[in-house]
Amino acid sequence: MKVVIQRVTEAQVDVAEETVGQIGEGMLIFVGIGKEDTTQEADILIRKIIGLRIFEDDKGKMNLSALEQRAEILIVSQFTLYGDCDKGRRPSFDKAAEPEIAEELYNYLVEGLRKYDLKIETGRFRAMMEVSLVNDGPVTFILESNK
Repeated sequence: MKVVIQRVTEAQVDVAEETVGQIGEGMLIFVGIGKEDTTQEADILIRKIIGLRIFEDDKGKMNLSALEQRAEILIVSQFTLYGDCDKGRRPSFDKAAEPEIAEELYNYLVEGLRKYDLKIETGRFRAMMEVSLVNDGPVTFILESNK
């Protein structure tokens, strides 16, 4: 499982000109699910996401986690994170999970984060989405559960 986390001052996702998820200060998280992923990988990333200290304290140091900051989180599925561009000019998505399995694990990840009583918003799985954001910093991290 791969995630790209961007610290944002605001973010939203629209589907067919309808806003389906919107947050203020917090994290925009793009999630890619691989063929080998299970709930164990999701659990690893849930703990990492919630505890990752990427928010500034009163001294300007990245010392606060999403939980401590009471950050809002927008989670968007993005199978293209598993796009392999090493050969040729067209990405291969052979390592991405099948949509039914990916959706199940995506929902598991979302529900796992909701247990922390933060505002959690989502995109719409398998929809063509327009994502807009204001990256704060910019601050962006890539996490992989198998590393």
